[in-house]
Amino acid sequence: MQDLAVKLTPVRPLRAITEALWRTNPISKQVLGICSALAVTVQMNTAIVMGLALTFVVAFSNLAVACLRHAIPRNIRIITEVAVIATLVIIADEFLKAFLFDISKQLSVFVGLIITNCIVMGRAETFAINNSPPAAFVDGLANGLGYASVLVGVAFFRELLGAGKILGHAVIPQALYDLGYRDMGLMLLAPGAFIVIGLFVWLQQTLLKSR
Repeated sequence: MQDLAVKLTPVRPLRAITEALWRTNPISKQVLGICSALAVTVQMNTAIVMGLALTFVVAFSNLAVACLRHAIPRNIRIITEVAVIATLVIIADEFLKAFLFDISKQLSVFVGLIITNCIVMGRAETFAINNSPPAAFVDGLANGLGYASVLVGVAFFRELLGAGKILGHAVIPQALYDLGYRDMGLMLLAPGAFIVIGLFVWLQQTLLKSR
């Protein structure tokens, strides 16, 4: 059994979260997790729940992998990481079915597909396996929140422009509809999500270059 090298990364929660939300965001900067960003962002409630589920999985899978890093032989580390992630995904899925059944039905298979999400496996393999448990947990939490922030932002505009609602509540006055305002049905389709995500990426790159 071979020990893995450990990098003593200092734990700086605020800085890690700030970086993941902006400069190294998993979706808008690293272009990971795009499939779920297209599928679960029609409504804000499903986007919020999906973001929280992935944040739970990536944070605690990072923590578990970091705690086990000295006991995991190199030749089976991927299998071990997948087993840890799959266990946490099953816990998250069963919790949603027990307490948020309607949203769980709307999310369909996408909670289960967190197992294949590149963000989760990527952080376990590149960071958690080489760092201390506190640093790994903070890294997972930061990247999960970065993912969730884009999901919620995309869902906000898709639900508002596509259905005239926010969190299922109508916010467009009836008077505007009487004057001829119509919801943008395109926002409820996958191309609408592509457009909003593309605008997010453009805005981020523009602001980063201007500094």
